[in-house]
Amino acid sequence: MASAAIYSLFIINKSGGLIYYKDYGSAGRTDTNDSLRLASLWHSMHAISQQLSPTPGCEGIDLLQAHNFDLHCFQSLTGTKFFAVCETGAQNIETLLKVIYELYTDFVLKNPFYEMEMPIRCELFDLNLAQVIQKDRVTLLGR
Repeated sequence: MASAAIYSLFIINKSGGLIYYKDYGSAGRTDTNDSLRLASLWHSMHAISQQLSPTPGCEGIDLLQAHNFDLHCFQSLTGTKFFAVCETGAQNIETLLKVIYELYTDFVLKNPFYEMEMPIRCELFDLNLAQVIQKDRVTLLGR
């Protein structure tokens, strides 16, 4: 098992398209087609859960707990979804996803060469994301 809480990170645009995927050493690596299918599936499940909820104002699934992993989701006000596949019981993932969202706004959305809703290809975002994930791994080693 990896020392990091996060196995993989997905960023999905408001229409359900995968715009960013990063694998952080999960046991079952996914290829490009599988990551696209997973992103589409999660987008659909999130949308369906909003409609099926008996409670008005439901914002969708925030956490999906499975036997071997947890899936955490943060949805921005614009509809962009950030979700992370993590080890079971990982703490503070919601906070980490909000930090990743801040990196997205600072290094992707403010990039004059980035086109909205398109795949993210921004070196500064990648570098800063790697630093945040590495900091998270170091924090986890102390637990």
